[in-house]
Amino acid sequence: MKPFTQGSFAELPLEPRRAHSYFDMEVRELQLETSAFGNVRLHVRFAGKGPPLLLVHGLMTSSYSFRYVLELLGAHFRLIVPDLPGAGRSERVPQREHTPRAFANLLSTLVDALAIRGCAALGNSMGGYLCMHAALQDETLFGRLVNLHSPGLADARMKALSIALSLPGIEAVLARAFGLSPKRFVHKNVHYYDESLKSLEEAEEYGSVLADPACAVCLVRYLREALGAGDMRLFEQQLQERRDRAQAFPVPLLLVYADKDPMVPPAIGDRLKALCPDSTFVKLADTSHFAHVDTPERLVNAVLPFLRRDA
Repeated sequence: MKPFTQGSFAELPLEPRRAHSYFDMEVRELQLETSAFGNVRLHVRFAGKGPPLLLVHGLMTSSYSFRYVLELLGAHFRLIVPDLPGAGRSERVPQREHTPRAFANLLSTLVDALAIRGCAALGNSMGGYLCMHAALQDETLFGRLVNLHSPGLADARMKALSIALSLPGIEAVLARAFGLSPKRFVHKNVHYYDESLKSLEEAEEYGSVLADPACAVCLVRYLREALGAGDMRLFEQQLQERRDRAQAFPVPLLLVYADKDPMVPPAIGDRLKALCPDSTFVKLADTSHFAHVDTPERLVNAVLPFLRRDA
């Protein structure tokens, strides 16, 4: 099968072909009082031993997305893996703003509730972008940060999306569309280098959430607010100003990007590296936006020396 070639949803196996320990993790339901989301319940999973490492998932996924790196990273770190509001098993708060600043506040509240301020963090996709925002907003929050193939800079596609999502009534229209066949929607819109890694288990984990109208509204708000082109322009401007002042990113930063990806252009990684010249940059071949799913061993080998530098 050629890379990124999707098979038929009807032919998905019941279980993934690669075993994982996601469902064996320790689980806690944390009730957090946040300025952005109010009193919100977060579903958080824990595994491993060692210094704390926060793993933050991306859009339309959940803590489940890290299933294949749990044992690899858990051999070195105590993993803290939340579902963001409106994702996975966490509370849906569609009436609250879903801006990068709101999620930065949420991550700060979570880190302080667990008494792990200064922890290392790894964010995938939108999660990496939100972690960068959080580090800029609260400079002592993380000790070091890995950004795994995030968006964050307003290219033509993101600008067009922002315009489309500003249309009157679009939230209700898209929420209904997501709910028509949520598992098939997930299968079509999550892209792996090796599509044979998909399963009905995964479609259920991600798709069943979208069957909840409140969660579907949250997804629209993620697209419109967390990934809004306006905030991305401000984010880029903030990084440019820091660079022009010869001011480093607040914490050691590792950027990891696949050399091919249909979801977020790999060139975003090159642009972020230019904006954060003090960062470390790694480009991986023959993998995807979800390198922690496609090539977990290679990803861990790429990030472990950076993460363990202060261990």
